[in-house]
Amino acid sequence: MTHAIEANCDGLVGPTHSFAGLAPGNLASEHNKGDASNPRSAVLEGLSKMRLLADLGLPQFVLPPHERPDVGFLRAIGFAGADARVIETAARQAPELLNTACSASAMWAANAATVTPSADAADGRVHFTPANLLTNLHRSLEGPQTTRALRRLFPDEARFAVHDPLPAAPGLGDEGAANHVRLCAEHGEPGVNLFAWGREAWETWQGRFPARQTLQAFEAVARRHGAGGAVFARQARAAIEAGVFHNDVVCVGARTCLFFHETAFEDAAAVQADIRAAAAGKFEPQFVEISSADLPLADAIRSYLFNSMLVSLPGEDRLTLIAPMEVAETPTAKAAVDRAIASNGPIGAVRYVDVRQSMRNGGGPACLRLRVALTDAELAATNPAQRFDAALHERLIAWANSHYRDRLAPADLADPQLLVESRRALDELTGILDLGPEFYPFQR
Repeated sequence: MTHAIEANCDGLVGPTHSFAGLAPGNLASEHNKGDASNPRSAVLEGLSKMRLLADLGLPQFVLPPHERPDVGFLRAIGFAGADARVIETAARQAPELLNTACSASAMWAANAATVTPSADAADGRVHFTPANLLTNLHRSLEGPQTTRALRRLFPDEARFAVHDPLPAAPGLGDEGAANHVRLCAEHGEPGVNLFAWGREAWETWQGRFPARQTLQAFEAVARRHGAGGAVFARQARAAIEAGVFHNDVVCVGARTCLFFHETAFEDAAAVQADIRAAAAGKFEPQFVEISSADLPLADAIRSYLFNSMLVSLPGEDRLTLIAPMEVAETPTAKAAVDRAIASNGPIGAVRYVDVRQSMRNGGGPACLRLRVALTDAELAATNPAQRFDAALHERLIAWANSHYRDRLAPADLADPQLLVESRRALDELTGILDLGPEFYPFQR
């Protein structure tokens, strides 16, 4: 058996973290639109979560923020002049587009890419396809920089294949690992890859909120990765209409366990049958389904129970749920967790974490990380400067306290000084994480 462990690659919250409400269907983002954010608290909360996972014995890596405001985007849509003038003019003429250019949404690394580990890939390499995220304008800007970041973290082309994003066409809308779950007996052995999709490429969507992920995008990803054990499952239309913009709002899995709300799939029984068939001869899947009677869908969305991380800790037979504090504060969600643990099933413990700044923008603990199963040799081939430990934690705390504001109102995005502060922070971070010269556009 090939030994492997699941690493978490967390997005570092950027200096322009704000509540601009840019994502239709993301109810938390819409509800808090216009409020003042706290970028410093946001980044420190994310770092504390990383520290918890590292202290629990799991490999933890840091993915850098993107350069924001994205002045290049603003220039591409017709704003001209010096950088400060570009920002000031955009703020006056098209404030929503300035908000788009300032979005720190790359912090949600679950959308960074879809990953196929070497145990499942036809060529024995770890494959990444960065998401094109074309449904929302602010997220569609992320692909090129995400690709660059993943190639820096996973530089050995003999072991890693970081593809370009899929073509930015409506029929190939790709949202990354937020709609993907891998199940397996052991991380280094072949598994089952569950790809959840919301619409077909040619389908005209009539719903209140957009169905972001297409079946054809995930089929393309599976083909280019040579991904074995592929199962394609349609998200429930009713769930999307209720605010389940990604399937990880109602479903999470790890090892042999799929933990999901009964509204996660259009045909949950068929999905379970397909997973069992794909897992035959490899492992016996375990399904933990939570009913609407026990946990109303609105409470699942409000608490983000299923946007918890489900992790396999060294030396532990049962899985641990890394859940947002909002789960503990939602009686129905907490009761569902307590029952799952008491049942002596695959989930054995829960740890609650405070990521309230991310939660207010619609992203829980699972949104902030990209999971990558790595063998010992693959782990050794990553960029060591991005490997999170206590020393890097302390260094990044000092960095954040030095560069991040503790309050950012929507009107503050028009301040050209914010661009100066952000670039200064990212320039220093480039050295801390050994990202190489010219990593960001402003450094070229």
